[in-house]
Amino acid sequence: MLYSQLFADPRYPTALLNTVIYVGVGVNLIMILAFLLAGFFIRKSWWTKFLLVVFMLPWATPALPAYMSIHWLMNGQWGMLNNVLYMLFGIEGPIYLIDRWAALASNIGAYIWKNTPFWTVIMLAGRMGIPQELYEAAAVDGATSLHRFRHVTVPLMANLYIVCTLLDTVFALGDFNSTYFVSGGGPAMSTEVLATLGIRYAFTIALPRLGVATVMTALPLLIPLVIILMRKLRMKEVQL
Repeated sequence: MLYSQLFADPRYPTALLNTVIYVGVGVNLIMILAFLLAGFFIRKSWWTKFLLVVFMLPWATPALPAYMSIHWLMNGQWGMLNNVLYMLFGIEGPIYLIDRWAALASNIGAYIWKNTPFWTVIMLAGRMGIPQELYEAAAVDGATSLHRFRHVTVPLMANLYIVCTLLDTVFALGDFNSTYFVSGGGPAMSTEVLATLGIRYAFTIALPRLGVATVMTALPLLIPLVIILMRKLRMKEVQL
């Protein structure tokens, strides 16, 4: 009866679709960016280390001010983004958060901006663990930089990449900060994800059972991810 009431709510399929897009796009873009940026930050120059410190600031910033700053950045009337467009190019920018897809893209962009530094450091640690002798041996054999990346870096980083992807997928499924503080689930609750919809049921409408049921519908995806993650970690322990 409880789940029948949930599935009959037209907001639920919208939130479910948004969650799939949010997690699928956000997690994959984060992992690709983190993997590529790790290759940049592994350089030993002093200015690279300085950039890494600056790059880590979004992750070190508390979630509330970080996401609220994105909200005000995207404000159509007095947001910094539109002000910069007007001052530099004389362009009147759009009101981003009144369109569903623009607001959803803003939520995803905020999540990527906030969490990419953390996963970049994880990938950087993995890159630093690769023995340099392998690259030197490949260079002696005549391998180009692209070949060394393809045949040395990618295979040795594959397990770490998969584990990080699975972990971030679990985190993203339960994340409500980006959606709640950037778009607020708007316009007209069209960018709600399962986490924010569950909170809205529980605390705004005072239906805690329905809120818990909403969040629990993510378990069919979450449980297989956790099982795969545990198997990957167990395989890693066996290899060590």
